[in-house]
Amino acid sequence: MAERVRVREIDDDEGRRLLRIVRRGSGSVVTWRRAQMILLSAQRMPVAKIAEVTVTSADRVRDVIHNFNRDGFASLYPKYKGGRPETFTLPERREIKKIAKSTPTEHDLPFSTWSLSKLADFLVAEGVVDDISHEGLRVLLREEGVSFQKVKTWKAS
Repeated sequence: MAERVRVREIDDDEGRRLLRIVRRGSGSVVTWRRAQMILLSAQRMPVAKIAEVTVTSADRVRDVIHNFNRDGFASLYPKYKGGRPETFTLPERREIKKIAKSTPTEHDLPFSTWSLSKLADFLVAEGVVDDISHEGLRVLLREEGVSFQKVKTWKAS
């Protein structure tokens, strides 16, 4: 006979916290699904039925329950960072850095300093990259050692 895996006894506070995660439905789908599995197990639903309801394998349900029994709520949250991995090639990175270190006036633009949004828009408009978020640009420039500091000058020499 197969082993019967059940979540450990959960107290009222834990039950309410699990319900909040499941009802809110915002945040990570992974966290939501794991919390749902734990709640169903706490309601004495068998692993096979939980797997059917959550559209996953019985082995996956058992892993989630074992992890929750061992690590508690920390096990509900994914360990990966999420988001897309770096996708900029070395030539793209060099071009982004070169443009960031130039002044907008060198590109016939009507402003004297770059902002992240202006630079991101310019990079996309010029076809240097297909798309770049302000945060992605900020991270890339920091990695490349480029910082934005307002330079106060009396006149451009």
